Amino acid sequence: MATPFQIREAARVLHAGGLIAYPTEAVYGLGCDPMNVDAVETLLLLKHRPWQKGLILIASSIEQLQPYLQPVDPKYQSKLDVSWPGPNTWLIPASEECPQWIRGNHTTVAVRVTAHPLVRELCDTFGGAIVSTSANHAGKHPARSPLKVLRDLAGEVEYCLHGDLGGEKQPTVIRE
Repeated sequence: MATPFQIREAARVLHAGGLIAYPTEAVYGLGCDPMNVDAVETLLLLKHRPWQKGLILIASSIEQLQPYLQPVDPKYQSKLDVSWPGPNTWLIPASEECPQWIRGNHTTVAVRVTAHPLVRELCDTFGGAIVSTSANHAGKHPARSPLKVLRDLAGEVEYCLHGDLGGEKQPTVIRE
């Protein structure tokens, strides 16, 4: 498990506009500060991912996601409440403040409140939601260990936060 110093270092790299790798529920993820357009562009270039597809945001609480979301209809809030925290990513209408480089060509944004203790601590230390996409180049298998991250993405990721995966076999499903 990562030490508090390592978590603070990962948060420092995020604040400085760098890319990090970190364990998620099923695979290692790549993350950056979602409000830093340069960091997001760097991540998209590394992934060979068009910005129009949008990105997932991961957080430790719904409060960390609220700047990116329109208010959730109460009839849908109960679905979120029973699925979070957990390995469930939802498409929710984006707020006007949600950058297009995060939502892509969509009116929704993909968000998840994670149950992964290390990621929750990372988001809390960073002070908000972070981008979450699988740690791999396009067409390659996602990394499931820090060694694979370092082997495949050496020099492209500024910091790798070591930790155990969350036990899921597949990346999270995106639901509407």
